[in-house]
Amino acid sequence: MSFIFVAVLVLGAIGLVAAVVLYVCSKKFAVKEDPRIADVAALLPQANCGGCGFPGCSGLADALVKGADAGSLDGLFCPVGGQEVMGRVADLLGMAMANSEPMVAVVRCNGTCEHRPKIAEYSGLRTCAAMHACGAGETACGFGCLGCGDCVKACQFGAITINEETGLPEVDEEKCTSCGACVKACPRKIIELRKKGPKGRRVYVSCVNKDKGPVAMKACKVSCIGCGKCEKECPFGAITVTNNLSYIDPDKCRLCRKCEKVCPTHAIVAVNFPAPKPKPAPAEAAPTAPKAEPAAAETNEGGAANVESEKTEA
Repeated sequence: MSFIFVAVLVLGAIGLVAAVVLYVCSKKFAVKEDPRIADVAALLPQANCGGCGFPGCSGLADALVKGADAGSLDGLFCPVGGQEVMGRVADLLGMAMANSEPMVAVVRCNGTCEHRPKIAEYSGLRTCAAMHACGAGETACGFGCLGCGDCVKACQFGAITINEETGLPEVDEEKCTSCGACVKACPRKIIELRKKGPKGRRVYVSCVNKDKGPVAMKACKVSCIGCGKCEKECPFGAITVTNNLSYIDPDKCRLCRKCEKVCPTHAIVAVNFPAPKPKPAPAEAAPTAPKAEPAAAETNEGGAANVESEKTEA
């Protein structure tokens, strides 16, 4: 019994000492958290998508509180919650939140099955990342969409689907939160976050092919050939051509659509614009009535001749 008692006593003493040490360490090395962080985190949508640039909503909440202490919230924005949530966060922290223009994911590839025919058959892991690692995929274009749906799987909000007819991903603007998950998932970087624009109208180059014109056209009928016509036509300097590829700066673009009209391959796309009104058909000229004077003259001459003949007979 004495051995058991001694063992219990020793273990109890060790446990007591360890508890005291842990208590002292917890007090000495305690990290005090600002209670506002929890309050801000409660306002965030808790999607933890990483679209804000932080690992999760708690990271953004911490950055927002620190930004408020520094006197500025510039560069801090939750794309999922949008302006409404950020306005509430700003009110909680006693800060003013500048209005930011909403963004949307844009698929910069128009290489449908019709425009970009298959030249090979891929057999392997059916993901864009795996196919891209193997080479150019199933078409001759080494820059366009692979159509395996990595972006669809990455989207937590069901905003992207693959169109079975075209083989390209399509973005539902109403569901898209511009979190950027699809941008990160695309190995060929054909998805870009762009400003929605007024009434959702946007003009952009739906191609990322950097090959020279003849090579690009051979791979896809609607690829950008870097001819520079759009750059010369733009009166606002919104278009630049680099590495055989045109790019439209959304901050400079005024949506005049002049570039779209001069693009020889229709690589420039304008979305959400009203359909052009049909031009009225030219009115047909009314047929001119035949002149009656000659006929009347003939009738008069005939009548006079008849009168003279009657007089002669009499």
